[in-house]
Amino acid sequence: MIIKAKKAIRAILAFLYRHTYRHVKVKERTVFFLSFHGRGYSDNPKAIYEYMRSCGEYANYRFIWALRDPKRKIEGAKVIRYNGPFYFYYLMRSQYWIVNCKLADYFLKKDDQIYLQTWHGTPLKKLAHDIDVSDDTTFYRTKMSKAQMQTTYDRDVAKYNYMISPNPFCTEVFQSAFRIDRARLIETGYPRNDFLSHFSEQDVLQMKRKLHLPTDKKVILYAPTWRDNSYRLSGYTFQLEVDFLKWKQVLGDSYIVLFKPHYLIVNTFDMSQVKDFVYEIDAKADIAPLYPLADLLITDYSSVFFDYAILKRPIYFYMYDIESYANELRGFYFDLYETLPGRIYTEEDLLLADIAGGVYEENRISAFHKRFHVHEDGWASKRVCDIVFKKEQTR
Repeated sequence: MIIKAKKAIRAILAFLYRHTYRHVKVKERTVFFLSFHGRGYSDNPKAIYEYMRSCGEYANYRFIWALRDPKRKIEGAKVIRYNGPFYFYYLMRSQYWIVNCKLADYFLKKDDQIYLQTWHGTPLKKLAHDIDVSDDTTFYRTKMSKAQMQTTYDRDVAKYNYMISPNPFCTEVFQSAFRIDRARLIETGYPRNDFLSHFSEQDVLQMKRKLHLPTDKKVILYAPTWRDNSYRLSGYTFQLEVDFLKWKQVLGDSYIVLFKPHYLIVNTFDMSQVKDFVYEIDAKADIAPLYPLADLLITDYSSVFFDYAILKRPIYFYMYDIESYANELRGFYFDLYETLPGRIYTEEDLLLADIAGGVYEENRISAFHKRFHVHEDGWASKRVCDIVFKKEQTR
């Protein structure tokens, strides 16, 4: 009943929005931020916001953050409830929208509003128009057909004034996947990665203490992603195909593991048998602050490795289901064996043996860095703001 009531209220608000948005005057220098549909204060919108907060030239701007938890305090910003009445109001009222995900179809943008789509990662898996599936495919989470899914992207992309591309690879892919013209793509690097060029050892130590981690052990970050075909009503589920007890036995007391599920994964995991070895991080937490803590990364098909590779630290790909994933789901943008910045493992024993022996392919990381990180110098936020805010001010 509660879910039905929320949907009914949202439908009423959407109806009112579409019939009133043109009559609400845009407030100059008001910036609306949204990350992952209100799930948190994170990602590229967070990095852009914190850069603007640090610059005196944006002191006369007003900042609005939409969160599912409106009680969350963000210094210098007004926090509103995602999908609440003020959410609709400030989308009508704000001059700038800074968003890293698709907005609902019913949101319409006025000519004097600026929509910056930051997106949220360099894609490994194919997106939108590039997904190679049959026309009669129905997507698990949204229940949409292929055509319906692509239409939702087309409607959102039509509203973008700018879309961030982190690298030349994405500049090409986004034009194909989102059918966006090159003129609206700004190839700046990702603001969310700026801190990877500026953090200190003291920052790492403070974060470890905040998470109650031992400071004298090597840290493994294990960050697997969701599978398109593992879904229930509340969200995506993930079957943990690793034996952490074996990890502890092979790697010994010199390591700990940070286990960070993808934010869309909703099921829980029992870590009681590996307490003080595996530290589970909330799926909805921002993963970026974990990168500097990790001496190495283990992942599968998650795009986290694109960002982590900036640090030029060892990366291991545990793809136990690579054959079914590649053939039955979305497909990839490049040959994994040729391009990934690390070796692919399908056997857990071999993965653990190489980690314990310090075996990794450093040359692959260097080659990957040269191709994908040409703009990751710590100043992407500045470049984005110079384009989106300063350029628009002079028009």
